[in-house]
Amino acid sequence: MSGKMIDKKPKMTKKKKETAKPKSARPTIGLALGGGGARGLAHILVLEALDEFDVKPDLISGTSIGAILGAAYASGMSGMQIRAHCEELFLKKSNLVRKMMSKWHGSRTQIWNPFSPAIFNMETILGTLMSDGLAKDFEDLKIPFIAVTTNYHTQLQRDVTSGRLLPAIAASAALPALLEPVVIDGHVLIDGGFVNPLPFESLKGKTDISLAIDVNGEPRGDGQSVPGSVEALIGTSQIIMRSIVREKLRDHQPDILISPPVGRFKVLDFFKMEEVLQRCDTLKDDVKRELEAAMESQKVDI
Repeated sequence: MSGKMIDKKPKMTKKKKETAKPKSARPTIGLALGGGGARGLAHILVLEALDEFDVKPDLISGTSIGAILGAAYASGMSGMQIRAHCEELFLKKSNLVRKMMSKWHGSRTQIWNPFSPAIFNMETILGTLMSDGLAKDFEDLKIPFIAVTTNYHTQLQRDVTSGRLLPAIAASAALPALLEPVVIDGHVLIDGGFVNPLPFESLKGKTDISLAIDVNGEPRGDGQSVPGSVEALIGTSQIIMRSIVREKLRDHQPDILISPPVGRFKVLDFFKMEEVLQRCDTLKDDVKRELEAAMESQKVDI
């Protein structure tokens, strides 16, 4: 499992040469899809909006669920195809189990091991659940893509941009304690949300317009209920991610920032997909309107 990876140190690093912007009849667009578990199902509407607007991003960066859906889109799947695949998995729990059992013929402990500190193997799970439309390698992608991960030992952002695609997106979504870390080129990688939940900086200098979708959601809860251990673990990670995004935005902002109203949903509410999409019913119009305005103001002469 090899891949080109770049550790990102905060400040104190030499400035890297920025990638030249490609010539285009329109402004080039970079899409950053943030992490947030089931809340990230709202990204599907963003992808559908791009299809309906007849505009493909020139670069995609993604963290966690944003990396998973972003990789599918970068592979050439349409927003509608991604929606249909997710509906097949999440409209009924029995569908998810049936899908896993039909494609997985190995040991059950390779997917779920109650005796392991991290009880689920994300790479194996994704291997059974992802669409056949997912590219095998980064080199097969239709759109350049950056999977954002966290290097556990250096505690720095590590971008994966080449090699096998599945391990990269599994690493980007590997939430500690629940999901096993993924080792790529000898580096132990975990959920990218711990260093960069909304990776719009990865687009800086590479595209004319940066569009970032933040699905962390606003704070939720009644202020009195005591969460269980798993809910507390996941909730704490969301607090960390929300704080990181808030601080990032004080220093630098993308050209377009859209935050769908998904705070009412929990990170593992994947079987509430229909509700998530209904809750974000204006999202497609928001994306089209903001993109149209940004593209009009940044037309590129050819």
